[in-house]
Amino acid sequence: MRVVLDSNVIVAAFATRGICNALFEYCVENDEVVLCEEMLEEIEGALVRNVGVPRAVVRDVLAYLRDHAETVTPAGIDAEVCRDKKDLPVLGAAVGAGCMYIITGDADLLAVGGYRGVQIVSPRAYWEKMKREKHK
Repeated sequence: MRVVLDSNVIVAAFATRGICNALFEYCVENDEVVLCEEMLEEIEGALVRNVGVPRAVVRDVLAYLRDHAETVTPAGIDAEVCRDKKDLPVLGAAVGAGCMYIITGDADLLAVGGYRGVQIVSPRAYWEKMKREKHK
């Protein structure tokens, strides 16, 4: 399954242990993770500024992401779709790459709910869905 892991999920995966970390590992192993350059830049900034991760480690994280995810050019998205215009590249990456899900903790994206066949869900909702499908 093709999925976009939003920047906030990836930052949480590398900054803490918990559902985002487990979800990240699951998606890298079982899904096709899609990102775009704008998201990689946001991840880099958040890890350095907000989490205090050393730049050398952040370079390794970005290299890992480039090796384990497909980096795409986002499709154009109407600016009226989402309250926060910084989320448009995330939507564009998912739509342009034919993803089924955007997994995010971002309230602005979650408020959209879905767009052009892409479901927008929280990390917990995706995790629970994967657990249910695994037990079928």
